[in-house]
Amino acid sequence: MPSNQNVQGGKAFGLLKEQQRQKLEEINKEYLEDQKYRDEEDLPEKLESLKNKYAEFDLNDQGEIDMMGLKRMMEKLGVPKTHLELKKMIVEVTGGSSNTINYRDFVKMMLGKRSAVLKLVLIFEDKANGSPCKPEGPPPKRDIASLP
Repeated sequence: MPSNQNVQGGKAFGLLKEQQRQKLEEINKEYLEDQKYRDEEDLPEKLESLKNKYAEFDLNDQGEIDMMGLKRMMEKLGVPKTHLELKKMIVEVTGGSSNTINYRDFVKMMLGKRSAVLKLVLIFEDKANGSPCKPEGPPPKRDIASLP
């Protein structure tokens, strides 16, 4: 028997997205006040763009990126990954503490010095689209074929 949840689907989904965005905004504020990131240049802009990037993923009900969300995003970006690769990407970002990537993990990864696969893919995609998400130093001259 069909649940009447589907009738509300679109509206509820919009509401969920809105709540998720607000949550991301709040987390961004924490980063803006965090001493650790005070030397990060263009931090407000970076956080804004990270928030939008994160929201592009299909987030689960908790507002986190799970395996399926990551899989779909990688396919959308034209770099499909195997189940194992996706698992490794998530572990790389969370340190193995979780099967999903939450926004804090995501921001730490993108602002951090370590190059996680997910970060490389997203930076590469940004470069390809010409949107500003510039890593420090001169950009490596590599094409997608030479990515690991």
